Amino acid sequence: MADILELRCSVCGRSYQAKEVTYTCPVCRPVGTLDVLYDYPALRTQLDRETLRNQPYSMWRYKMLLPVLSDTEAPPLRVGFTPLYDAPRAAESLGIYRAWVKDDGANPTGSLKDRASALVVARAMQQSIAVVSTASTGNAAAALAGLAASVGMKVIIFVPAAAPEAKIAQLLVYGATVLLVEGTYDDAFDLCYAACQSEGWYCRNTGINPYTVEGKKTVAFEIAEQLNWNVPDVVVVSVGDGNIITGVHKGFYDLYQLGWIERIPRLIGVQAEGSAALFAAWKDGTRAENMQPIAAHTVADSISAGLPRDRARALRAVRQTQGAFVTVSDKQIIGAIPALARSTGVFAEPAAAAVFAGAQAAVQSGVIGAAESVLLLVTGNGLKDVRRAQESVAGGLRVQPTLDSVRQALNL
Repeated sequence: MADILELRCSVCGRSYQAKEVTYTCPVCRPVGTLDVLYDYPALRTQLDRETLRNQPYSMWRYKMLLPVLSDTEAPPLRVGFTPLYDAPRAAESLGIYRAWVKDDGANPTGSLKDRASALVVARAMQQSIAVVSTASTGNAAAALAGLAASVGMKVIIFVPAAAPEAKIAQLLVYGATVLLVEGTYDDAFDLCYAACQSEGWYCRNTGINPYTVEGKKTVAFEIAEQLNWNVPDVVVVSVGDGNIITGVHKGFYDLYQLGWIERIPRLIGVQAEGSAALFAAWKDGTRAENMQPIAAHTVADSISAGLPRDRARALRAVRQTQGAFVTVSDKQIIGAIPALARSTGVFAEPAAAAVFAGAQAAVQSGVIGAAESVLLLVTGNGLKDVRRAQESVAGGLRVQPTLDSVRQALNL
């Protein structure tokens, strides 16, 4: 376990001891998300990259850099160390020097959010917490339901009633108690947090629980290690609430503080045009605490957020790395599903495929240069939203059970 030095508010900079605060900064309240910081000089004397040599190939190989006790038992599902693929055809299609795809849809419940839920469940077990809860458009809920089921922990999920049916079914299969909220994701989020405060449940909500980022940062650890500690010039991440891009930034920050990498990549956040609160704030120079909610509408439900909950740190991640936000239309997102699949073999849900459309937009606008190396972070499996995948392609060729019919259909 890495000993926590302090929890620091991302807005006002106030510091707290880990036992003082459970969720956000008491002064800045919801916008004041907390960074988990460690004694990096001490860690540098205790750890080096060779420390990883005999560790398991999962997110828990980095346990010494995570806020869990060394003897805390991890949930049994194998989360992390997902495939990282060289993607030369994607690089050619995008018009860049080199591209890779990190496929976090290969996690047990099909998304990167398994990383956050694995850590939250581990911490809940460490503290003998009986009930965990979250609000989600689907992926975070499935992640928590699956990880909690693996250890027999009770979980209560708040989801918008309009969430994809496949995602809701996944929660029910895992045995979660599912509350379908007649409202938006933001409504479900606020209701979940209020219920946790009222009933004493442990809240996993993105941007509320400071430890979700600590789980998600492990994807950056893996990117660095799988590329032999030579990080890409650019990492492209789809963004809704902002917690994943914050986690990616935190992971590279930790490695940089340890001296394990020489630089932090530029981060490009991709938002849907109909859910682009962070893009607008970044473009206008608006501070996180001054952002106002918008009406979010997009086919990419996983990145639909009217008021991103981890907005302060998401803006910081992009600004500090000299990165950028870009926006893409729903049509571009749908088109990116087959475009990504045909150039890499990776089947992504709409929010995850958005990184391919975003990379295209970033190259066309000059945000990404032709000589740069780029990693596309795919955050969710395409089977999460099959209906949108069906919309992205034409139907198959119908034939009679004869060779002549086959030849005719294929113009042979």
